[in-house]
Amino acid sequence: MKCSRDSLRLYAVTDRHWLGAKTLAQAVEEALRGGATMVQLREKDLPDDLFLAEALALKPLAARYGAPLIINDRVEVAMACGADGVHLGQDDADPRAVRLRLGPHKIIGVSAHNAAEAVAAERNGADYLGSGALFPTSTKDNADALPLNELKRIAAAVSIPVVGIGGITADNLPALKGTGLCGAAVVSALFAAPDIEASARRLRRLADKIFGV
Repeated sequence: MKCSRDSLRLYAVTDRHWLGAKTLAQAVEEALRGGATMVQLREKDLPDDLFLAEALALKPLAARYGAPLIINDRVEVAMACGADGVHLGQDDADPRAVRLRLGPHKIIGVSAHNAAEAVAAERNGADYLGSGALFPTSTKDNADALPLNELKRIAAAVSIPVVGIGGITADNLPALKGTGLCGAAVVSALFAAPDIEASARRLRRLADKIFGV
């Protein structure tokens, strides 16, 4: 398996809009110091050249901490920066076509909102699934909350790891115990925090307690 369950324990998904004067690389390093285990570069409004520049800055940083760097959607950027893989939404490229471009050793994550999508994603070559939004979130205005019972069905339907995403905070993370998830993907609870490293450390402790069984 190219993507271990442990590597998804605390999955940092970037959003630079909360960072003020801090660079994205600085913020990501704080998250990694605090215990983030994987990083996804997800800056949907950046043009490709600036997105690639951010990816090139993050790749050696993530490697130094032993965390895979995943690129949201942009396969060309992933290839250009030597990222560890990509994450695809349901409306993005076909995982089978992406696998042909990236080769057998890269990680492909796919968003799944129900058990049928989860099974199809695994069949088409996904290495892990991201499922949500689990709680109300400002990151996706149109995202309806995914019921925890459906989350359990998704996790039970596949053999690949499933990580939860969407509105996850230190306060609601314990509600995910027993769902079959292997970790939490977090956006604002990290990058909107006044102390990113401290927030990551707290979330990692909780995630280890909830998912590390």
